[in-house]
Amino acid sequence: VQLQASGGGLVRAGGSLSLSCAPSGRTFSSEIMGWFRQAPGKEREFVGAVSWGSDRPYYADSVKGRFTIAGDNAKNTVYLRMNSLKPEDTAVYYCAAGHGMVIRSLSSYTYWGQGTQVTVSS
Repeated sequence: VQLQASGGGLVRAGGSLSLSCAPSGRTFSSEIMGWFRQAPGKEREFVGAVSWGSDRPYYADSVKGRFTIAGDNAKNTVYLRMNSLKPEDTAVYYCAAGHGMVIRSLSSYTYWGQGTQVTVSS
């Protein structure tokens, strides 16, 4: 199973971008689906995710109030709307899906996309 992320790009600080993620092949089952990001020289970190069971979104404190996540479990798709972008949001953004219990943990995710670059200029 491969996830395909799209929608990254270059934007000025204060601008907006939307990311999308969908399976490139067959569909699959998952309990959670969301986004992580990795800036140069830093570890991959949780951005946001949705739990299909509760239909509730979860966010990292650093993006809460600026980013919105939504998804469609039946289509294995997830979206990330990013508003009020800051230079520190610059990173490669990865979508992921899995069955783990800890939604903010990398190890809860089995399927990963290839990443899409988001660059925010000051």
